[in-house]
Amino acid sequence: MRIVLNGQPREIDADPDKPLLWVLRDDLGLTGAKFGCGQALCGACTVHIDGEPARACQTRIADVAGRNVVTIEGVSGKVAEIVQATWTKLDVPQCGYCQSGQVMSAINLLSANRKPTDQDIDAAMTGVICRCNTYHRIRAAIHEAAKLLGA
Repeated sequence: MRIVLNGQPREIDADPDKPLLWVLRDDLGLTGAKFGCGQALCGACTVHIDGEPARACQTRIADVAGRNVVTIEGVSGKVAEIVQATWTKLDVPQCGYCQSGQVMSAINLLSANRKPTDQDIDAAMTGVICRCNTYHRIRAAIHEAAKLLGA
């Protein structure tokens, strides 16, 4: 089956029921999306499918045939650059395990809403669990990114 992965057409030869996460990690060597819970509850495996955050652990590769998939390795553009820069500037990660999911969700939020409130941030980031509890730094980085984006 064909997908567009990080802007490049790719032909994928895998069992149609295989989770996208395992295709990305095991077959294609893209390890940015992490395995956390396997039940789409923790958000560590978040990728963008046609511009929307999705949990790769519960998305079958057959479900993304013909669609555009972007992983943390392939994010680009002004919003992505600013989010990643604020993450570094504010030293957001602690252990870092959830951070690709956090960054992917933050990029999606700020692409749609350049002036998010705390409630907007909480709603957009719900389901991406940070075991180190750096939520205050995540929120601060999103607000900082919004400011840099000219919100």
